[in-house]
Formats: sequence, structure tokens, C-alpha cells
Amino acid sequence: MARGTARNGEAPAPIVIKKIKKRGHRHHGGSWKVAFADFATAMMAFFLLLWLLGSTTEEQRGAISEYFNNPSATPGTSSAPSPTSIQGPGGASTSMIRFGGAMELHRQNAADPEGQPPQLDPMSDDEAEKRADAIDRERLQALLQQLKQAIEAREALAKYKDQILLDVTPEGVRIQIVDHERRSMFPLGSARLEPFSARILHELADIIKSVPNRISISGHTDIKPYVANDYSNWELSADRANAARRALLAGGLPPEKVGRIVGLASSVLLDKAVPDSPVNRRISIIVMNRRTEEAILHENGTLLAVQPPSAGEADSSSNAADALDAAAPVAAIAIAAPLSAAPR
Repeated sequence: MARGTARNGEAPAPIVIKKIKKRGHRHHGGSWKVAFADFATAMMAFFLLLWLLGSTTEEQRGAISEYFNNPSATPGTSSAPSPTSIQGPGGASTSMIRFGGAMELHRQNAADPEGQPPQLDPMSDDEAEKRADAIDRERLQALLQQLKQAIEAREALAKYKDQILLDVTPEGVRIQIVDHERRSMFPLGSARLEPFSARILHELADIIKSVPNRISISGHTDIKPYVANDYSNWELSADRANAARRALLAGGLPPEKVGRIVGLASSVLLDKAVPDSPVNRRISIIVMNRRTEEAILHENGTLLAVQPPSAGEADSSSNAADALDAAAPVAAIAIAAPLSAAPR
């Protein structure tokens, strides 16, 4: 500071010299960047929302809304917070607040105008029957393929595959074990199984028991008569069918899966051109389809055996018996198991 000259005896006035020093631009900080980033994020979310509203359907928007309201894997449930000391009387409530979001609106729109949920048309009886028959056919076809593969793969069956015949009949999948010229399932005139035929039946039982269907077993002979008192090919074929049943049970087949045992003698020949051919002597096992099982279940013979006839029915039964006596001999001797008593 310098002092100026005095005037009229007054004290000199001080002279102030101001020196301005130029400095660099000061740093204002980066807070504006955070605000700009928040603004950019909000704008991106806004345009994303506009895009979703314009390119999605009502169902898709409802699903998106439900996800953000309830991000759990199961619709209608969410993970609730574990209880704490402040919850309870006077504390925070754990009850879910129902906001009526888009998912609820979609469910309400699906109902009828009166607010009642839509009723689904029940499956008709015919459709149910067709579906059950289709499932049964698929199961039996799979069993047929399994049997064919087992005959080629299992040693106990592959050695005798020329004596095992497979086909499909209106009653189900049929397995026939026939005699060979040099190898018979039973000794001549006997109902005792040979060891090899018992092994075949054991292997078949292991496969058949994998399906819920019941089986029918029938015994067949050739046309050669059996010479014995009170014992013919009818009794022999029925006894052989029953021997096959015992072998199947020994192989692991549940007893309730046997639905019918039949002895047919030579009434159903496999080779009609040669009635005494060895192939006519056979055991036939049919894995029955559901319609055949139902037919056996509702046979008149089964119902008459269970329900005693009335007076009028007794007269008609006696007349029918007289008519049968005058007709040809019965075509088969059958021992039928009561299917209604055995669980499926």
C-alpha cells in the first residue's frame, strides 16, 4: 500500500493497488453424472414399457404382471418372510395384500358374464371307452414286441422258437406253444409237462406279469382219440391247460391274473388239412384285452352261478337244459375264474 501527497495540511489518502491473479477452472464434482444416469435409466425403462404394451397380448401382459407381483415358481404362492420379533400384535403384518393385478383380471375375463367359472365339458362315455381301448391296444402291442425280442434274446426261449407262435386275435395277444415231431410238451396221453416246456412257461410268466391284463389258457389235442374209460381228449386238454397254469404261477405270475382255463380237445385244429399233425397238440395263452375280460365277467354262466334263479327262470333253465341235451355235445370244458373277485 502506498500513501499519496497531502493537500491543505490533510493526511495523505492511502492508495490501494488490487492485483488479480488468474487461476485455473475449478472442479464442480460429478453429481450431475449420477442424475443423468438415473434419467437415462428411467427413459429406457419407459420406452421398454411402451414397447411391451404395444407388442404383447393381454394374456402375456397378465403373465408378466403376475411374475412381478409374485416371482415364485408356483402361481398364486410366494415365499413369505420368516417371522421376527416385531411381527404380531402391533407389528408388521404378514398377510398378502390382494391388489387385483392383471392375472386376476384375466381370470375374471375367462369366467362367464355372470361371474361363474367356465364349465368344462365332461368326456362322454363313448370317448372314454375309445380312449381306454386305445391305451389297451398300445399296451398289448408293446407286449407283443417285448415277447418277440425275448424269444430272440433269452436262451430258454430261443432254443425252441420254432415251437412258439405269436399273433394278435380279437381277444388279445395269443401265444401258442406247439408240439414238434421229435419234441412234445407232454408225454403221450399225459398232462405232466416236460422240463423244457415248464422252462418256457416260466420265462413267459416273467414277461406276461408286466401288464395288468388277465390271461386265458386253452389246451388242444389232435384228432387221435384217447382210449380210456370216462377220460377223453376233452379231459386231457383241460388237464394240460391247468398244468400250464400251475407252471405259469410257479414262474411268478400272480394267481388273480388267470381269468379262464379251457379244454378244447380237437375242436379247434391249427392244421385242419392234417388233423393228426403235431402242431394241433398245443397250449394257447391269450393275454386278453379289456373287452374280452368284460365279456367273461358278464357271462350268463357266471351270473347264474352267483344269483339263484327265480321260479320262472328255473322253468326256463330246465327247458334250455333239455334243448342242450338234444343238441350236439358241448364244444369245450371250461374252468373260469371269477374275475370280479380278483383286483385289477
